[in-house]
Amino acid sequence: MQVLKFGGTSVGKPERMRQVAQIVTNDAHSKIVVLSALSGTTNALVAIGGALALADKEDAKTKIDSLRAHYAAFIEDLLSTKEKAAEAKAIIDEHFEFLRITLKISFNEALNRDILAQGELMSTKLFTLYLEEIGVNAKLLPALEFMRTNEEREPDLELITEKLEAILAKESDASIFITQGYICKNHKGEIDNLQRGGSDYTASLIGAAINATEIQIWTDIDGMHNNDPRVVDKTFPIAELSFNEAAELAYFGAKILHPASIWPAQKRGITVRLLNTIQPEAKGTVISTATTSEDVKAVAAKDGITAIKIKSSRMLLAYGFLRKVFEIFENYKTPIDMITTSEVAVSVTIDDDTYLNKILIELEKLGTVEVDRNQTIICIVGNFVAERKGVVNNIFEALSTIPIRMISYGGSRHNISLLTDEGFKVEALRNLNAHLFDL
Repeated sequence: MQVLKFGGTSVGKPERMRQVAQIVTNDAHSKIVVLSALSGTTNALVAIGGALALADKEDAKTKIDSLRAHYAAFIEDLLSTKEKAAEAKAIIDEHFEFLRITLKISFNEALNRDILAQGELMSTKLFTLYLEEIGVNAKLLPALEFMRTNEEREPDLELITEKLEAILAKESDASIFITQGYICKNHKGEIDNLQRGGSDYTASLIGAAINATEIQIWTDIDGMHNNDPRVVDKTFPIAELSFNEAAELAYFGAKILHPASIWPAQKRGITVRLLNTIQPEAKGTVISTATTSEDVKAVAAKDGITAIKIKSSRMLLAYGFLRKVFEIFENYKTPIDMITTSEVAVSVTIDDDTYLNKILIELEKLGTVEVDRNQTIICIVGNFVAERKGVVNNIFEALSTIPIRMISYGGSRHNISLLTDEGFKVEALRNLNAHLFDL
C-alpha cells in the first residue's frame, strides 16, 4: 500500500482537486491519501481564533462568513450533480455552524485547536464526495480515530500502528482511503495537531505504521531543489537524496518538506518521493537509504536565528560548564541549532526565542552574555561533504564578501553550516550556487 500526501495548494482550487483525483486513480495500487486543508484555510482559521482570543466577536464573525462564502463557491465549481452538491452543502453547513457556536462560548486553547482542525476535516470530506461522484470507491478514514500524541506532544507510533491496523482490517473492500493530515488527538483525548507542516508528518507516520511500499509527498514544485528558487536563478531538482541529507535540508530551510517527516520513514526504510501535482510526469526527488554520490547536493537557509555567546574567564578547564549551559536551554525546552566553543567562550544559536529573556538571566550567572538577532544559518548539504577536498575552499571563496558569525564544521558528514546576518542571505545563496554547482 502507498501513502500519498497532497498539500493545501494541491487541493486549493476545484481544478487542482480534480487533478489530484486523476493522480490518485491512475493505477491499481491501494493507497492512503493524506490531505491538507484547502490553501488559505488554516491561515483564515488562525485569524478567527486570534479574533476570538481578543474577544472581538464581530471581527471573528466577519472572518467566518468570508470563509463560508469561499467554500460555497468551491463546492459549486467542484461538484456537478445536485445530490453530491447537496451533501457537500450539508457538510459545510455543519462545520460552519460549529465555527459560529464559538462566537457564543468562552475561548481557550483547546477550543482553538478544534477550530484549526476544521480545514482538514472539510477538505477530506469534499474530496471523498468528489471521488464518489466520478465513480471511485473511496473510504473516508478519520485521522482522529488513530492519530495520537503522547504527553510530550510527540506522535505515539506504536499506538498509531495498533489503531490503524485494526481499522484497516475492517475495511478490506476499499482500496483508496482518504484521511486528514495535521490533526490528531493528544493523550487526554482532546483534538490537537502536529504543528505547521504536519501533513507531511502524518503521511510519514502512516507510512511507517502500515509499512508502506512508498510515501509520496505531492506539492507544486518538482522535487527538492539544490537552492531556494524564490531568490536564486537556475536552480534544479535533486534526483536522489539519502535520508540524512534530506533531514538536514528540511531542518535548515528547504520548505518543500516538513523537518519531522523524515524519521518515521527512515525508521522503517520506506522510500519517500517528492512529486509535482502540476507536472506529475516530472521525476521529482527520491529519498531513500541508498548512499548517493559524494557531491554537494544543495544549499538551504534558515532565517529567524538568534546567536548567543557566553564568555567566562572561569571556563578554562572548568568541569561541567557546558553541561550547565545545555541544562538551561533544556529547562526551557529550547533546542540549539549550532554550537561553537573556545577555551573561554561558547556560542549557540536558537530559532525559538519564546523564553529568551529567562534563558539570558540564567546564562548571565555563568558569565558575560552577548546576543545577535536576525541571523541566518546557511547550510551546505551533501554526502561526506566535510571530507571532500576542495569543498571548504570553494565555500569560503564563494562567501569571501560575506561576514561569517559562526561556523559548524565536522559535526555531521552531511552538513557544513555557517551563520551570517539575514541581510546577506540572498547574496550568500547566489554566490554558493555559482561556485558549488557551476551555474
